[in-house]
Amino acid sequence: MDFVEGEIIGFDKPYRWTSFDVVGKSRWLLCHKLGTKKLKVGHTGTLDPLATGVVVVCTGKKTKLIDALQQHIKEYVATLQLGATTPSYDLEKPIDQTYPTEHITRELIDRVIPTFLGEQWQVPPIFSAVKVDGKRAYELARKGQEVELKPKLLKIDEIEVLSFDQALMQLQIRVVCSKGTYIRALARDIGERLHSGAHLIALRRTRVGDIRVEDCISFEQFEQIINQL
Repeated sequence: MDFVEGEIIGFDKPYRWTSFDVVGKSRWLLCHKLGTKKLKVGHTGTLDPLATGVVVVCTGKKTKLIDALQQHIKEYVATLQLGATTPSYDLEKPIDQTYPTEHITRELIDRVIPTFLGEQWQVPPIFSAVKVDGKRAYELARKGQEVELKPKLLKIDEIEVLSFDQALMQLQIRVVCSKGTYIRALARDIGERLHSGAHLIALRRTRVGDIRVEDCISFEQFEQIINQL
């Protein structure tokens, strides 16, 4: 493998790692092994710390492909807790409000979920990396400042129900979508369309373009590869 000329690596990101952790740790390992202080390393799309799955990393001259790779569709498997919301739309923040769920049935879910297919406008979460006046929205939100984000046009190519536990009010879905789609915001919108509330309790990115999670490597495997060079 020639990391200076350029490689494209699919990582299975661990829970609570940021995408920047993946880039930073892999860059440090490579620079240490190659005996250099500088090596271009970048990722092709941020994945939330509380999510796991595919993060694509480019090295060396292959970093020129990052902009193109960022346009690739993504696939996710998401688990939603219905009947409650959090400010971050996931488990980063505690529940701030609860809602009725007695009316939610599998039949209702099967009617609502297909309404998210196609192009639509989505307001990003305030706890996100979207920039507001040069600062990340999450930086402002964590300081308790008011954050108003503009809706963005996105496209959902596929969305399906994988399972629904009516006793626990937990819904698992698979989503294939365009760049810029926030699955946390989709969870919020699904909750609202069900006349209730919802937030993410698990998220796994299973594909970026043609790179599937089953073809990705763990960071431990990457270390082993580097040590064998």
